[in-house]
Amino acid sequence: MTEDRADTSLDADGKVLVAPGKVAIIGAGLIGRAWAMIFARAGWEAVLYDTDQAARDDAPGLCRQGLAILAGHGLCDDPDSASARIRVAADLKDAVAGADHVQENGPERLEVKTALFAELDALCGPDTVIASSTSAIQCSLFTENLPHRARCLVAHPVNPPHLIPVVELSGAPWTDPQVIAKARAMFAAIGQAPVEVRREVDGFILNRLQAALLTEAFRLVAEGYVSPQDLDTTVSQGLGLRWSFMGPFETIDLNAPGGVADYCARYGPFFARFAASQAGPETWRDPGLATALAAAAQARGRAPGATPDPQRHARLSAWRDGRLAALAAHKAGMSGPDDL
Repeated sequence: MTEDRADTSLDADGKVLVAPGKVAIIGAGLIGRAWAMIFARAGWEAVLYDTDQAARDDAPGLCRQGLAILAGHGLCDDPDSASARIRVAADLKDAVAGADHVQENGPERLEVKTALFAELDALCGPDTVIASSTSAIQCSLFTENLPHRARCLVAHPVNPPHLIPVVELSGAPWTDPQVIAKARAMFAAIGQAPVEVRREVDGFILNRLQAALLTEAFRLVAEGYVSPQDLDTTVSQGLGLRWSFMGPFETIDLNAPGGVADYCARYGPFFARFAASQAGPETWRDPGLATALAAAAQARGRAPGATPDPQRHARLSAWRDGRLAALAAHKAGMSGPDDL
């Protein structure tokens, strides 16, 4: 990589500041529109492109609505100006012309990403970072044969990205470390919370943590230890409250007088026994359990049940996003441990 195109400097706290530039967002679905709002809110020019004409037509209005909702929660200072920074390109070449960063949000299929990244690599300038929002496909699988593969990485967001800030940065073995550093500084500057996946791993970090909890949750329900409703309550009104502002290591550090080492000494034997008895993949293959979970979700009004209802799903998604926006606004005003 040559010298970064975006100007950087440090603020009073020593954090990297990245001057707004142009981002090309490929794919104008839910994730792509969220990225457009995130970048535009931070002062970037956000150019969307999608092969689907309807998606291109709908994107500006939906982004405008989303920015207005963010503003209602104090999460966007000037939604009108942010909306004005979002435009739709007529083709892929127009979208990426002069872009500092490309965020790809195409279908979750390896052959699609391989073909799309080959096209992006050929069209983009030499200093443009190209990132994929893929949820599970490792970067090395779709960048190996690219002439400029060193500037490619995965930047995996969490749905919805404009309300949940973590972004997992995962490069291939050939990704330039400076590209990871540049992407990390940029995502932090636009208000996201980037984390680095130091080596490629299936599912990255968040989904592996989620898989561990879900596998045990399925087992506890399947074996009759707890109802689906009470399992959800245990997380939403128990683990989730602490985890919404502290990670698991921070949590256990405060759960024993002597910190992490004391916690491990006290509870290590239990966790060792638990690790030896963890559920296997068969937990996910029980159709009866999936049916029971769907029925439980329908009973408490949080899922469409056996017959999907798009309008109900949209209402529930809006409810979830409203709660996440309120939580994000609350967290933005929280003091941290360094302020004590």
